[in-house]
Amino acid sequence: MNVLLLTQKQCGFCTQAKEILDRLALEYGFSVSTLDVSSPEGEALAVQSGLLFPPGIFLDGEPFSYGRPSERRLRREIEQRLRSVEGGADTLL
Repeated sequence: MNVLLLTQKQCGFCTQAKEILDRLALEYGFSVSTLDVSSPEGEALAVQSGLLFPPGIFLDGEPFSYGRPSERRLRREIEQRLRSVEGGADTLL
């Protein structure tokens, strides 16, 4: 799973989102990349995805959430995605 955190400097919710994602990355074995919303790429992604304000969390290129992060909601989505990948792998065998 690819996880992208769209962030900005001096953003308390961005710091909180990074801490949550780092913790979940250790638990579930994915990596987290970050992109500053003030960069040209970050600004384009924010506009394209309808991100109203940071932090923005993208899972496999799809916008998942913005603003104050919910660890419970994020954990539930990650587990659901991992189950669907594992289930899909079983049907391929």
